[in-house]
Amino acid sequence: MSRLTILLLFLPFSSIAQLQWKKVDDLFGSLPASVHVYKTMDSLDGKPHIAYYLEANLNDRQLTFTVDTTYQRRLKPSQFYEKNEQPLLVVNTTFFSFATNQNLNVVIRNKKLLGYNIHTINGRGKDTFTYRHPLGSAIGISKDRKADIAWLYTDSSTRYAYAYQGAIPALKDSLISFSKENAIRSIQQSWPPKVRVRMDFGPWKMKTAVGGGPVLIQNGEIRISNNEEIKFAGKAIDDKHPRTAMGYTKDNKLIILVIEGRNPGKAEGATLTQEAQMLKDLGCWEALNLDGGGSSCMLVNGKETIKVSDTGGQRPVPAVFLIQQKK
Repeated sequence: MSRLTILLLFLPFSSIAQLQWKKVDDLFGSLPASVHVYKTMDSLDGKPHIAYYLEANLNDRQLTFTVDTTYQRRLKPSQFYEKNEQPLLVVNTTFFSFATNQNLNVVIRNKKLLGYNIHTINGRGKDTFTYRHPLGSAIGISKDRKADIAWLYTDSSTRYAYAYQGAIPALKDSLISFSKENAIRSIQQSWPPKVRVRMDFGPWKMKTAVGGGPVLIQNGEIRISNNEEIKFAGKAIDDKHPRTAMGYTKDNKLIILVIEGRNPGKAEGATLTQEAQMLKDLGCWEALNLDGGGSSCMLVNGKETIKVSDTGGQRPVPAVFLIQQKK
C-alpha cells in the first residue's frame, strides 16, 4: 500500500467526498443571469439528504438585497412574498420568541436598526444569580454591496450596531444589564495577557443585515463560534435538523443554503458541522447559521425549495431576507 493510499484512508470523509450539486434554475421560472439555484440529493454520511442553495452576484445592480420584518406578529414566508410584491427570493432568518413574536437577533433595513440582539442569558442552578452576555453574530451588506459577518453589540439607544471582527467569550457577571462599555470590557478581557491589541470595535454601517448564529466559517475555514455565542447547549450542535444559512465568497457571491430535515427516509437534516462543511465546499469565505428547524424555508419566485418540516406547512416568522429584481 502506498503512502498516499494510507494518507487518504485516514482523512476525514467530508474532506474528500464533496456533495454533487445540480443546477435547477429551470424549476423556478425566470431568473436573472446573475442568480442560480442548485440542488443536491447526495447522501450525507450514508443518510438520505436534500439541500438547495441560491447563488447571487452582489455586484449586479439590478438586484436589491433587503429584509422585511413585522411588529408583534409573524407571517409565513409566502405572506412576506405577497406583501413585498413577489420578490425573487424570500428566506427565513432570525431566531425569535414564540411568546412575544420578537426577533432575538439584529435586523437592519435601509441602515436602520429594527431588531436587536439579546445580550443577557440567565444562569441556572448554582449560577441562578449570574448572567452571561454574548455578542451575537450577523451577516450584513453595505451600500457598496460588500458582505461582512461580525459579532455585534446592539441597543435601541444607539443609531448603529457596534461590531467586532472576532468571536469572544461571553462576559459573566451579576448584572442583568449590558452596556457598550461592558462590551468593550469583554473584548479587552479576551486579549492575551500583557498584549496590546488595537480596539477594532465601532459602528457597523450596513445597509442590510440579519442576525442568527453561530458563525460557521471564518477566513475560509470551519470555525464554529457556538461556545462564544451560547446558541446551542451541550452536544446539540451534533443534532440533525433542517437548517438555513447565509455566507459569501471572496468573489462577492452571496450563498443562501437551506437543508431539508425531519423527513424520515427522504431527508434527515444536518448537524452544524455538516452544514459548515457544505458552505466551505461551496467556497464561502464567511458563513453564518440562521434559525432552522420548522422555520427553515426558502422561496424562489414564490416556489418552495425544501419541504418544510412543520406538519402545518410554512411556519410564521418575524423577519425574512429578500432579493428583489428591479423592473
